[in-house]
Amino acid sequence: MKELKKQEKEWVLYDVGNSAFVLLCTTIIPIYFKNIAAAQGVSSAQSTAYLSYALSVCTILVALSGPVLGTLSDTQGHKKPMFLSFLVVGVLGCLSLAIPKDWLVFLVLLVLAKTAYSLSLIFYDAMLTDVTTDDRMDLVSSHGYAWGYIGSCIPFVACLLLVLMAEKIGISQGLAIMISFGITGIWWFAVTIPLLRHYEQKYGVPKKKNAVKESFIRIWEVLGNVNKDKKILYFLIAFFFYIDGVYTIIDLATSYGKDVGISDTHLLLAFLMTQIVAFPCALIFGKISARMKSETLIQISILGYLGISLFALQLDHAWEFWFLAVCVAVFQGSIQALSRSYFAKIIPKEKASEYFGFYDIFGKGAAFMGTMLIGICTQLSGSSRTGVASLSFMFVIGFFFFRKTASIEK
Repeated sequence: MKELKKQEKEWVLYDVGNSAFVLLCTTIIPIYFKNIAAAQGVSSAQSTAYLSYALSVCTILVALSGPVLGTLSDTQGHKKPMFLSFLVVGVLGCLSLAIPKDWLVFLVLLVLAKTAYSLSLIFYDAMLTDVTTDDRMDLVSSHGYAWGYIGSCIPFVACLLLVLMAEKIGISQGLAIMISFGITGIWWFAVTIPLLRHYEQKYGVPKKKNAVKESFIRIWEVLGNVNKDKKILYFLIAFFFYIDGVYTIIDLATSYGKDVGISDTHLLLAFLMTQIVAFPCALIFGKISARMKSETLIQISILGYLGISLFALQLDHAWEFWFLAVCVAVFQGSIQALSRSYFAKIIPKEKASEYFGFYDIFGKGAAFMGTMLIGICTQLSGSSRTGVASLSFMFVIGFFFFRKTASIEK
């Protein structure tokens, strides 16, 4: 991170913290949940469907509250305390996952933790406009995801060793996973402290007496502006489809791998490798963006994910899952980082949180359409493969609308 300034580094550290929770959600949590559900007589296909529905609920909650909270936080002095509030709820939610033994209670707490995490990202992503300049946004955003991938490996490796060696050190695998929730929650909060201490909001709107009422008024203004600005409108439509597919793959890859017979050990180690490979790939794409248009790199990444979704349909061997993990690692950081910085550059800076409130509905708030489609198709067919097939259409639609976005000059 030598090429980053002090405030940029502190901003990047939140990616390092929250990525540990994301990695937990995509690896250990699905395995733990499916084991709890299986112990209570829930079939493998049904537990995948229930997990899909829970993730969809997260997105609905973010969709309903995100724009209002984002608009409120654009008021001068509001962004940091609102960010802190949802950070604390997310961390406490993560820690509380160690408590329940019932699969339904576990899902409720997971929805709480993941929703708070997603809402914290609205304010965090909007902070990008405060901590850096337009010409450095692709670089800084790419560093965020890159260091998030590699930094999250530190607590994850500790958790992984604890889970894999549980019996040797005299504890159950369930207890090892419960301790993992504590390790992750503490890490998430600890690495965010520098940002909490030094961040200052530069852009914002003046304080108003009726802040909540004003926030609703500004939401309608933003919607009107988005409708008029075709570049932003087409981007959000494209983003809705392609990032929904990306996060569906991230959220349900472990559950899907378990359904097709991949062992827990292979699943966990493959995801660890994904984080390691994604680190240099995200940095490489960030550097390439200085010489090649970010629009082109985003389109390449969308096509890469289309290939990944098609390849997953015939997955039934451990080596194929490992190959898929490498492919995901190549494009995951680039499509996330470049989409975030691209959007930050085409929106008004003083209303960044308002716009990112809509952006994060379709982003890290968890996949909605993808997870719901997989849940419904899996339940109807009794096979996870049928649900995965629907993802390819989302990438095709996303690519089409992003092509329209890239063709508009601004």
